[in-house]
Amino acid sequence: MSGATTITLLNNQWLIYMMFVIILIFLGIYCLLTMKNIIKLLIGIEVFSKGISLAIISTGFVKNNILLAQSIMITFIVIEVVVVAVALGIIINIYKHTGSLDIRKITNLKG
Repeated sequence: MSGATTITLLNNQWLIYMMFVIILIFLGIYCLLTMKNIIKLLIGIEVFSKGISLAIISTGFVKNNILLAQSIMITFIVIEVVVVAVALGIIINIYKHTGSLDIRKITNLKG
């Protein structure tokens, strides 16, 4: 394989990865806009973040800077785990106070 063929192959792979990224991001946004269940909203956020993760890793691979992409992803995963833990704690408290996971019931909570 020549150098130009390898670059074209990597660009084609990157385009395929970006198609999956776009699909994941749109699925996450769709879930955030249409779901009323708090758990489903959290799953939508996770799907969205996995699309961003795939975009960062695939771009780092194509640009031959995979070590930087991996270090960014490790930081992103740590932040994501903290966000999920805090969100689940909030969801548990919402369920204790309202008895439901419906996001429309949150407006009844005050103070």
